Amino acid sequence: MVFESTKAMTDALKPVATVMTDRVSVSRIQDLPGDTIDRLAHTAVFGSGPEIRGDARWIIRSLASAAGIHPASIHDLYMAIGRGEAGGFTVPAINVRATAYLTGRAVFRAATRLNVGALILEIARSEIGYTEQRPHEYSAVMTAAALREGFRGPLCIQGDHVQTNAKKFNSPDRDKEVEAVRSLIKEELAAGFYNIDIDTSTLVDLSKPTLEEQQRVNFELAAELTEFIRRHAPAGVTVSVGGEIGEVGGKNSDVHELHAFMTGYNTSLTKRAASLVGISKISVQTGTAHGGFVMPDGTVRTDVKIDLDTLAELSRLARTDYHLAGAVQHGASTLPPEAFDAFPRVGACEIHLATDFQNMLYENPAFPGSLRDEMYAWLREHAADERKEKDTEGQFIYKTRKKALGPFKRQLWNLPPDAARAIGQVLEDRFAFLLQKLRVNDTAGVMGRFVKPPQPAFDREAEIVASGGKITASERKAEGLAD
Repeated sequence: MVFESTKAMTDALKPVATVMTDRVSVSRIQDLPGDTIDRLAHTAVFGSGPEIRGDARWIIRSLASAAGIHPASIHDLYMAIGRGEAGGFTVPAINVRATAYLTGRAVFRAATRLNVGALILEIARSEIGYTEQRPHEYSAVMTAAALREGFRGPLCIQGDHVQTNAKKFNSPDRDKEVEAVRSLIKEELAAGFYNIDIDTSTLVDLSKPTLEEQQRVNFELAAELTEFIRRHAPAGVTVSVGGEIGEVGGKNSDVHELHAFMTGYNTSLTKRAASLVGISKISVQTGTAHGGFVMPDGTVRTDVKIDLDTLAELSRLARTDYHLAGAVQHGASTLPPEAFDAFPRVGACEIHLATDFQNMLYENPAFPGSLRDEMYAWLREHAADERKEKDTEGQFIYKTRKKALGPFKRQLWNLPPDAARAIGQVLEDRFAFLLQKLRVNDTAGVMGRFVKPPQPAFDREAEIVASGGKITASERKAEGLAD
C-alpha cells in the first residue's frame, strides 16, 4: 500500500499529473485512480522517512487543489449567519481520532451524497498526542479522503480545544505553557487549519466575587491569542476563531457569563488593535460531558438533559448583541439519536462530535477481537495510573481506550478488508443520519456563496520538514478535552 520512493509516486501519477521540483502540474484529475489516492494517503502517514511522507502530503494537497478542494475558513459563513443572511442548520465539527482515512472517507461519502458544504473536520490539542496525528498529517489525510470520495469545494479543518492547561498556567511554567499553545497555532495554520477554537475557559475562576473577575484571564488570553492568530494567518485568510466561556461537564453557562466574557474580550481586543477581527462563535456548557457520562458497566448514559432553553438564549444573544453565528454545543456525539433535531431548532451554530465514532469502531462486531484484546491489555499496563479509585473495569477501559489509538495506529489503518468495509459502512450511515438531522444537507450552495478560499501554492520543503515532527512523550500523556 505504501509507495517505496518518490519516483514510484511520480511514475504512478504520470497518466494524470507531472510532479516537478516546485509544483505538480495536473492535466487529467478526473482520471486519478482511487487506489493511487489510497497509496498516497498511506504513504503520507507511514512512508519510510520524512522526505517521502512530505512529498506524499504535498502531492495530495496539490491534486486536491486541482480538483477544486481548498483549505478554507468558515468565518464568512458564520458572519452571514450572524447577520441573518444564512442559517437554519447546525454545522457538525467531527473529530476523527481512529482509522483516520477510513473514517474520513465515510464522512465524505455521506457529505457528497447529501450535497453537504457546511462541515468541519477537527482534532483537539490532546488528540494530536494520543492519536499520534500532527496537524500536517491530519490535514493531508482528510484532504485525501475528500479527494477519494469526490467531495469538492471549501474544506474546513479545525484545531479543536487549543487549550491552556490550568495547572501549568498557574505555576512557574506559565510562559512555557502559553508558548506551547502559540507554537501549536503556528503549526496548525501552516497545515491549513483555518479554523481554531481557543479554549482558555480552563482558566475561569468561579471563586472570584464578580463575573468579570471570574472570566478575566479567560477573555484576556483569548484576545491575546486571537491577535496572534491574525498576525500569523496566511494572506487572504480570515481564520474562524472560537472562544469558550465554560468547561463542558461543569457548571451550566448563563447569559450573564456570556456578556461578561464578550464585553471583556472585545475591550481587550480593541486595546490591542481597533481593526482586529474577533471570534465568530462562542462555546458554552449546557449539561453534556466530553465522552459522555460513563456507567459502571462501561456504557454511556443516554438520558442526559440538555438545557436547550439556555442554548437557544445564548445563541440568540450571541447573534443579536455581538453578531456572532451563535453558541457551540460540545460533547454531543453520545446523545441519543432523537436529540439531534433540537440543535438547529434552537439556533446552535456548531456541534462537536467525537467519542461515539470511536465507540462504533471498538464495539463493531466486525472489529477483530484479538486486536481489541491486545489494545485493552496495553491499556491495563500503560494507562494504569489513570484508573480512578472508584472506577470499575468497564469505566477504566471506556475512559482510557482513546489512549491506545496512537500506539496501534498502523494496525487500525490496516484492518482486514471485510472489517474495514463493514465499519466504514456503519460510520457512513451514522454520518448521513447526523448530517440530515443537523440540516446541513444541501448546504454546498450556501457554503460556496459565502466562503471563497484562496488557492495557495503548496510548499514541498515545508511539508517535508513538518513530516519529521514527532509526538513527544508529554503530548502522548497530555490531559485535555476532546468531544
